[in-house]
Amino acid sequence: METIYALSSGNLPSGVAVIRLSGPACRFVLETMTGSLPPPRNLALRSIRDRNGIAIDRGLVAWFPGPASFTGEDMAELQVHGSRAVIAALHRELGGFEGLRPAESGEFTRRAFLSGRLDLTEVEGLADLLVAETEGQRRQAMSQAEGALRRRYGAWRARLVRIRALIEADFDFADEEDVPGSVAEEAWYEADELRRELRAHMADGDRGERVRNGLQVVLLGAPNAGKSSLLNALARRDVAIVTEEAGTTRDLIEVHLDLGGWAVTVVDTAGLRGSAGRVEAEGMRRALARGRDADLVLWLEAPDVEGGDVIAGGLWDPEVWIVKTKVDLGPEVSERRFESATKVMAISTTTGDGLEALTRELTEAAERMCGGGAVGVPSRDRHRSHLDTALKELDRAVDEPGKAAEMRSEDLRRAGDALGRITGEIGVEELLDVIFGEFCIGK
Repeated sequence: METIYALSSGNLPSGVAVIRLSGPACRFVLETMTGSLPPPRNLALRSIRDRNGIAIDRGLVAWFPGPASFTGEDMAELQVHGSRAVIAALHRELGGFEGLRPAESGEFTRRAFLSGRLDLTEVEGLADLLVAETEGQRRQAMSQAEGALRRRYGAWRARLVRIRALIEADFDFADEEDVPGSVAEEAWYEADELRRELRAHMADGDRGERVRNGLQVVLLGAPNAGKSSLLNALARRDVAIVTEEAGTTRDLIEVHLDLGGWAVTVVDTAGLRGSAGRVEAEGMRRALARGRDADLVLWLEAPDVEGGDVIAGGLWDPEVWIVKTKVDLGPEVSERRFESATKVMAISTTTGDGLEALTRELTEAAERMCGGGAVGVPSRDRHRSHLDTALKELDRAVDEPGKAAEMRSEDLRRAGDALGRITGEIGVEELLDVIFGEFCIGK
């Protein structure tokens, strides 16, 4: 296997830069460039030289003999001054060794996965940790990177294996005296119990995806109801163009916020009205589509604007709040588009009235909808898809007692395979390029 190397630290120039190596040539490279190996997993100050003995830099060197390393292979790190010239010289020198090449995106982590040091959920957790922007995202990613999902799904899969063993013992050795007749009954009771646990695990309201992707809050209402002004106020900067001309916003505009440690995406949309040109009509279609997929819709009403036409027919899955805007202009509008709205608030982006209260309510909603920082929950659509498959197979096995035991045991096997696909134990080859492509070079 080739030895790979890459700059694993941030952009240059920097105070310190870290070059990471992994593969069978690490020992030879360290001995050649630094004179000797440092003690394993200890930092040693060394002069780092090229093969002609000319010093490139003086820095800290670390040696991690496999398999007790991140990748499971021999690894090394060079911690040097972070100048472009130093890194360029080191890359030239490393590239001159036979069997060494630059690493591809995520290749260190991929080797850790292939050597069994990480399972696929831990890899995904590590990828999420690298791009986490809020405290909630960090906590969830760290929990997953430390194996919270691996332990849960691995334990469920082990229970399915035990259940199948009990069932197969029952129909393979039914005439043996040392196999009790109640074995199958115990197995199906345990299968039903596992099914209840799996169903409860999936009934989390997509909390994991919300934490990872951000709570989706969509602003809807008539043209000039104040959607763009509210977006700018929440973002504390001019993101959207604000004019008195109706229909200024034609497309979706997103702002990503950190509210109380939770990622929140606020989406400004085209104003809704009955008559519009082709471009504005397309904007309204996109607005309504985004509203239907939102976690929370803020429906804006202003005293100087007629209510928007809700083409959606009033069928909304998201939670809806009514926000009465421009209250500094006069009496609030009395129209109420959504009788099922859970909150009614009043604001003015001109005077700032009500904005602090609205921000506080949005923060509390993010806390509630993200589950208060629950860990060990599915965080990606592929997790939920495989869990759904596992639950359907368990349903088939438990709810069809008249079916042959061999067939019901096969249903349980497929349920276990679905759980194995989440952790990467079964059939994930087609996913690897996609997942490891999320990583930067050097990780």
